[in-house]
Amino acid sequence: MKGGMQGMLKQVQKLQAEMERVQSELGNKTISEEAGGGIVKATANGKKEIVSIQIDEEVIKSGDKEMIEDLVVAAVNKVLDSAGKMAEEEMAKVTKGMIPPGLNIPGF
Repeated sequence: MKGGMQGMLKQVQKLQAEMERVQSELGNKTISEEAGGGIVKATANGKKEIVSIQIDEEVIKSGDKEMIEDLVVAAVNKVLDSAGKMAEEEMAKVTKGMIPPGLNIPGF
């Protein structure tokens, strides 16, 4: 029994190290989403941090502040959703069935 526990502990430690590695790498992976047909583009990393916002020069010149604000919100919401999915997919590659479905582990 003791050998089984040690083996399990080693597996857990290996999984934890691999998950930490993936979480670190997620900070370097980016994804972008657009709103308004490309008028606003938001980019986030795999840690769900916004790294850039680009707004078309013409819409800025239009002075339509409310439209710009709405498009920024839409683009940011889309990219944060996509970044979350990207992070989940990367973590799923590591856990590959080791964590039972429906088990809610913070950060995953």
